[in-house]
Amino acid sequence: MAGSNGKQKSARDMILSLGLIMIAAGVIYLFIPHDDHAPDIKRVDYRVELLTARRAASYPVAAPEGLPESWKATSVRFQGDKFDAWHLGFQDPDGEYVAVEQSTQKRSTFIDEASQGATATKATEEIGGRTWTRYTGGRYDALVLQDADGSTTVVTGTASFDRLTKLAGALKTA
Repeated sequence: MAGSNGKQKSARDMILSLGLIMIAAGVIYLFIPHDDHAPDIKRVDYRVELLTARRAASYPVAAPEGLPESWKATSVRFQGDKFDAWHLGFQDPDGEYVAVEQSTQKRSTFIDEASQGATATKATEEIGGRTWTRYTGGRYDALVLQDADGSTTVVTGTASFDRLTKLAGALKTA
């Protein structure tokens, strides 16, 4: 009988240890700060990059004018060595991502990359006197404008087509 007493004591010690560990984990969880909100994305000033792109690109570079302050520019880049690629990303008022992409790269390749694999639909929209084609995809939707100057403009992102249309309508070239 001496052997069974040791096993009971050992099992009881394991249960007590597990209980103490659970209590310690709970206390740590309560007192260590944790934030479940998305991080605040910083606004970027894209004016210098826009001026550089407009001087260097072989096509008229587009950027929005007149968007409300609630649209936050979050990323910008111009890559002259990669098909004069222009990128300007925004966070819309609902927190969704919307971007303007322009390039002289082969249209089908560029549209596929910019829209993350979205496919063309038969739907078109007249925005700012130009005809844009709707593309739908699993992750991004897009509006595509095939410019006559050899470049392609894509307004893409996770936002709704209403938001994509708003950004496309605000695009101006200088």
